[in-house]
Amino acid sequence: MKITGIRLDRLRLDLDPPFHAAWDPIPRTHFDATIVRVETDEGVTGVGSGDTMDGFEAYEHLFLGQDPLDIVRHVRAIETMNFHSARYWPLEVALWDIVGKVAGLPVATLFGNVHKRLPVYMSSGELRTPQQRAESALAAVEQGFRAMKIRIDRNRLADGIASVAAVRAAVGDGFEIMVDLNQSWRMAGDVEPALDFGTVRRTVERLREYDVYWVEEPLPYQDMVGLRTLRDKTGMRIAAGEMLPSMSDLLSYLENDALDVYQMDVVLAVGMHRARTIAEIAQLKHRFFTPHSWTNGIGVLANLHVSAGVGGGPFFEFPYDPPGWTPERRDFMLTEPVWIDADGQLAVPQRPGLGIDLDEEAIARWRI
Repeated sequence: MKITGIRLDRLRLDLDPPFHAAWDPIPRTHFDATIVRVETDEGVTGVGSGDTMDGFEAYEHLFLGQDPLDIVRHVRAIETMNFHSARYWPLEVALWDIVGKVAGLPVATLFGNVHKRLPVYMSSGELRTPQQRAESALAAVEQGFRAMKIRIDRNRLADGIASVAAVRAAVGDGFEIMVDLNQSWRMAGDVEPALDFGTVRRTVERLREYDVYWVEEPLPYQDMVGLRTLRDKTGMRIAAGEMLPSMSDLLSYLENDALDVYQMDVVLAVGMHRARTIAEIAQLKHRFFTPHSWTNGIGVLANLHVSAGVGGGPFFEFPYDPPGWTPERRDFMLTEPVWIDADGQLAVPQRPGLGIDLDEEAIARWRI
């Protein structure tokens, strides 16, 4: 089998009303997505998505004529490209889709097949008033969610803590709450200093009063000692690593036992093959793997297959914060949006590959 073509469909969905993410100072009026299709001489096509793939055309020749099943070779090639340009992991996603289709198995089965479905947490994205956030948590409970992540603005800590308190009061003790401080990576142009260790420690200690399950990205990535010390001093689980693009960095985190929860996104950080390696090592060290999945439905499924395959958990991130961020917006390129079951779990598609069904009419409508 040989790769005969790689097609990129660049899409842009208009958002009305806009979605204002907590990590972005500018409200999002549109949502961009790039669909990657890897075509073969045997008629098998793999689909991937999750990042923009900007500049990929200059590297397409590195894959044409190659066997799509040579995954390790392709991962190494993508790593050399990432060093010089953007992150091209959606290509690996499409290649794994081919591998699964050729094998006649879901990709999660190829990765270990530990889980058939995973409990999810509602991953909110906007800053809301305490009352609004409590109402959204109650609505989430009604829909089956067992957990929820709340974003806190580093410049509005009191408001964030008040939102956590309001949610805990509304939902009681049988619902897990995670908190994301978003201090480890920044949007382009954000050069403001991160919160200092003392402020973060006091904040985390306050959050502990509301039985927060983990605190995510409380300090910059480079403060590995601070992350480990924060866990040791507060007794709180610390999560991070969603955008770390370097295997050496992740291995260093593991070696220094800096985190309780490893969150590498397979389409934005280190890819599916490498994420599996880190996830398995983390779990051997009695640490969690639950990947970041703030992307479109194809990226969600790619992360789900890896997480379910290797036995990730205890929860899987499910981006959802209506009315601004819904499965219909997130997954507009699919025939049906990815959604949870009545028990608040996300099932792994049992079709060969990733189980992606593209909506060709939507792709044609929103192509740019």
